[in-house]
Amino acid sequence: MKLRNLFICIGLMLAMAGCKKDLQNPHIPPGDTTVIQQPVPYTVVENFENGSKMAYAIANVQLSTGLWSFNDALIGSLAADVKDGNKAVRLRTGDITMKFDVKGLKQISIKHAKYGNDAASTWQLMISTDSGATFTQLGTDIAENSTSLVTDSFKVTTTAKVRFQIRKLGTTRINIDDITFKGLGDPGIIVGPPDTGGSDTTGNTGTAAPDRGVIAGTDAQPATGDNSNILLGNPSDAQPAIVMANNYLIDQKYYEESYNSTRGTPNWVSWHLDATNITNATARLDNFAGFNGLPAGFYEVESNSYSGSGFDRGHNCPSADRTSSVNANSATFLMTNMIPQAPQNNQQTWANLENYLREQVVAGNEVYIVMGSYGTGGTGSNGSVSTITSGHVTVPSNVWKVAVVVPTGDGDVNRITTSTRVIAVNTPNINTINADWKQYRVTVRDIEKATGYNLLSNLPQAVQDAVETKKDNL
Repeated sequence: MKLRNLFICIGLMLAMAGCKKDLQNPHIPPGDTTVIQQPVPYTVVENFENGSKMAYAIANVQLSTGLWSFNDALIGSLAADVKDGNKAVRLRTGDITMKFDVKGLKQISIKHAKYGNDAASTWQLMISTDSGATFTQLGTDIAENSTSLVTDSFKVTTTAKVRFQIRKLGTTRINIDDITFKGLGDPGIIVGPPDTGGSDTTGNTGTAAPDRGVIAGTDAQPATGDNSNILLGNPSDAQPAIVMANNYLIDQKYYEESYNSTRGTPNWVSWHLDATNITNATARLDNFAGFNGLPAGFYEVESNSYSGSGFDRGHNCPSADRTSSVNANSATFLMTNMIPQAPQNNQQTWANLENYLREQVVAGNEVYIVMGSYGTGGTGSNGSVSTITSGHVTVPSNVWKVAVVVPTGDGDVNRITTSTRVIAVNTPNINTINADWKQYRVTVRDIEKATGYNLLSNLPQAVQDAVETKKDNL
């Protein structure tokens, strides 16, 4: 795995700067204890490994960083393509253009080389501050005469949101790879594809995919200690015992869950998220399947069980939180990781929250997350119902999540303090929900009261009392 080609978080020392008083700020009088929140550095790399385009004809291409327009350009993987990894852009006479903006950018770096035995040529980097309406050249023309990848960096001085175009001059071909964005604060880039797929709201019953289990690779989370999936506690004291059919603990390696056989959904799912999990080594697989590891007598929800229900197959642990391997992404598509979720709740409100948490990882953090649902009765695209699948799957009334955000490091339990940021969200499972997840922030204690669970139970009681009673307001 080439970490330099992945989404890499840097600047952990500055990540803690927001906890310190800026004694040099001239606007703070002596003795004032005002806290100055320092923007956190970010580094985001587009390595083109996640895209596919085999022809020169103009078309948009979805890449890890967002949508790009390829005009007389393709994504090459031939031996003659000069690349860092398996793929690189091969640009002939046209251009490649970002269809999205980046915020807080200070520098952009681009690796480039001649393609194969083509003659030397020239290209330009163009910048737009009006969302692509107009472009002007940034820096000077770049002469392309190298047979191996070289890097050119460009300083960005504007404070506006920007997007870029790489414009080719002449008819010979060049390769472009590893475009690196460095800046401060929130880049505004969605990290990985959101969980907006998986809708099963049509009337087509179809044929269920074969049940399967989890194959754990080396990228699976450790069973215990730092980065383990239930490091911060087992909220319902779930156990892998058949007599606990409605609170049955399943270690799916890439997450852990309490499964409820009567409801046909998890009570909660818990997982750890850091930069190694969102490397985009695999695309979203959409390989929904029943789980073959349930004990005999447990009801097995199948991949087509939600068909015609008006509800999405809503992930608990998101697909985009597990893109480090096919095994990792496949684990998230087991039906034991799903709830019947109102489409707008899943595709807007929840997707926005999931993207936001991945952005915190890009900004230099790791996140411990537990998500669950409770109650009976939600409103999907076909109206309000209490159950689906002939009564075998309960539609929850509420969907909740708790996320503990800490700077990347070791000794995680000991590093979580009374000032650690904890985000708790509780949303109604309805189709008229607001897309802004921040409107549904609550305290952890609010969720504990509604569910009866003991969240974050492995933290010292004094820390729990502090972080569980504060409502996030950032």
